[in-house]
Amino acid sequence: MTEILRYTAFSVDPDGGNRAGVVLDASGLDDAAMLAIAAEVGYSETAFVLPGAEPRTFTARYFSPLVEVPFCGHATIATAVALGERIGAGPLVFDTPAGRIELTTGAGTASLTSVPTSSQPASPDLVDRALRALRWDASDLAWPVHVARGGAGHLVVGVGSRERLAKLDYDFDALADVLRSAGLITAHLFHQRAEDVFDVREPFPVGGVVEDAATGAAAAAFGGYLRELGLVTAPRALVLHQGVDMGRPSELLVDVRPDDPRVVVTGAAVPL
Repeated sequence: MTEILRYTAFSVDPDGGNRAGVVLDASGLDDAAMLAIAAEVGYSETAFVLPGAEPRTFTARYFSPLVEVPFCGHATIATAVALGERIGAGPLVFDTPAGRIELTTGAGTASLTSVPTSSQPASPDLVDRALRALRWDASDLAWPVHVARGGAGHLVVGVGSRERLAKLDYDFDALADVLRSAGLITAHLFHQRAEDVFDVREPFPVGGVVEDAATGAAAAAFGGYLRELGLVTAPRALVLHQGVDMGRPSELLVDVRPDDPRVVVTGAAVPL
């Protein structure tokens, strides 16, 4: 019988963070079985792991209740912490559909180094359609809208008002269609609270989830977005607060450098 672990990531409080399913032994499971387990678990993602050819190296795949995604940050953090509890803290490597992810684990925490990130301005048509689906107006925008990638694709939209972010009420089906048409997974909606502190919300209708409480893949892509805008002239340590408006506060620590397209995302995880 397949053992399914349940963790919450990017929080030390079981009532906070983003919940993930973790299957540390996915041997014998085909795609249909993994999708069925993810749907039964009901979290935004469940990670499925197989041992690799080298010690502390693993193959990881990620399924939402509706689709497989190429990479999922919060499930990666949860899985790394679960493995660290069983085989000891230290370095890990995950081979994922998005590429190789290097990790380090400590006591209840993990850091992932993303694949190289990229970010480009979104087309005017994509921006218009996304704003209509979000029920926002162009006047709400305070930042350039980009398509950013850090293992998966995200539409990055920054607003000038924390109140606008708090009052998110979007058209689920319309936004899913917009994101799907552009090959994207989530919309990364943010407001800058202070120089290196951001409030974030993350609709995930493509995966059948209204909102993610913490999204490590999007956090990595966001670091690449800031670099592309020329806002990373020296190493920056960012703090992203996510899940607050849905009652599941999460904290994602993001380290981004001007000389490295990869981004390091760090967080805690606890079993449920």
